Amino acid sequence: MQKVSEIKVEVADLQSFEGLAGVPDDQLQWLIDKSEVLTFEDGEYLLEPGQELTGPHFILNGNMRFFMMQQGSRRDYVFVEKGNITGYMPYSRGLIAKGYAQAVGELTILSYPVQDIMEMIKNHFELTQALVHIMTTRVRDFTAMQQQNDKMMALGKLSAGLAHELNNPASAIVRDSLSLRKHLRIVPAHLKGMFAIRASDEQVDGLTDELFRILNKKECYTRLTLKQRTQLEDEITEWLEENGAEDAYEIAESFVDFSFTIENLEALKRHMPPHALPIIMGWLSAKLTGEKMIEDIQESARRIAELVSSVKTFTHMDRAQDKQYADIHIGIRNTLTMLGYKIRKENITVVEDFDETLPEVKALIGELNQVWTNLVDNALDAMEINEKGTLTIRTKKDNEFVEVTIIDDGPGIPEENIGQIFDPFFTTKEMGKGTGMGLEVVHRIVKQHRGSIKVKSRPGQTEFIVCFPING
Repeated sequence: MQKVSEIKVEVADLQSFEGLAGVPDDQLQWLIDKSEVLTFEDGEYLLEPGQELTGPHFILNGNMRFFMMQQGSRRDYVFVEKGNITGYMPYSRGLIAKGYAQAVGELTILSYPVQDIMEMIKNHFELTQALVHIMTTRVRDFTAMQQQNDKMMALGKLSAGLAHELNNPASAIVRDSLSLRKHLRIVPAHLKGMFAIRASDEQVDGLTDELFRILNKKECYTRLTLKQRTQLEDEITEWLEENGAEDAYEIAESFVDFSFTIENLEALKRHMPPHALPIIMGWLSAKLTGEKMIEDIQESARRIAELVSSVKTFTHMDRAQDKQYADIHIGIRNTLTMLGYKIRKENITVVEDFDETLPEVKALIGELNQVWTNLVDNALDAMEINEKGTLTIRTKKDNEFVEVTIIDDGPGIPEENIGQIFDPFFTTKEMGKGTGMGLEVVHRIVKQHRGSIKVKSRPGQTEFIVCFPING
């Protein structure tokens, strides 16, 4: 329980506080005379949510923590030590506490009565100016720290999925490269058989020309259904067996990978010596198998390069940090790429209802990508309870503004929470899943772009509508 202390505070004690050194002695003495020294035991609360702010408080001894409760767990956000000033400051817009202020160890403060703040403002300019400067510095430092936390939070949302996205093609490259090495070791055996064939120059040229003609045709890469593939494998296996090829079933698979048809095989056969068909078919199968492995490696490498490019574009890490013109859809699509693993994991269908005629917008693209990340990630979390869902992202031009709407078909936001969702530290998520700063960050970035954000919600549908000027 707080107690009034008999500790004597001198002007020199306050001059040791950062920011108060230039305040005239008579104003510091007036502050001491108007204030009282209070002591709090370890764990004692100075403030609880909903109470009116008190202070300013000058911490003479001990420490103070500020925290909020999130789904039954404590989340600390500020720790104030001896020599610091906290509590209500002149001209502060905050009047009601949103969290807890608690003593850590035995705490002693010099506390000025908040109800007399106008007397300070009216009669003691230098003292008021010093406290306002301390407040603005505190806000600036907290904002800078929070912006860094925001970026780390956005990175945390993406990192797990991105690691999974990168791991798949990286593992495929390792797997295919090992298989290719083993495959290349058996190529000499096929080559030896090819040397034994006495084929004319015309036959060799005809065979290679026909082969490359088939491989260069676009339809040879047509994606087959499982039924189509099985039927084609059976047809090619039967043809190979009729023409004396060994291991017909095994080598048929490589021809099917490139969508060879019986007509293609017949065209190749016309350029082969009759006795050499089994040997040549074995060699062709080996060549196609190697080609397929190389294609798989190239596709995996392309996928990694695409993901790295998406990260680079998403963060705008290679661009200047001022506003630039850019296609807003690139940032949105990169966000969906970054969150692709989570989208697939939660069985979400994405609908892109984009106005592709939108002009480029002038904006802080990296900052806007944080907006899309937070809004899309929140939408995915909202639909998680249904184990499936549809995420719709709509863009359109509204006079000189661009409007982006992100819609989910989750359970909706309770009416009693709608008015608080943009407040700092407000969250309904459990600890570890949300900090309550995501939508506050979104709101701040949108305002920074001279825009607006609105939310509409009912059971089964929630819309976040972001609107900001095209020309910045």
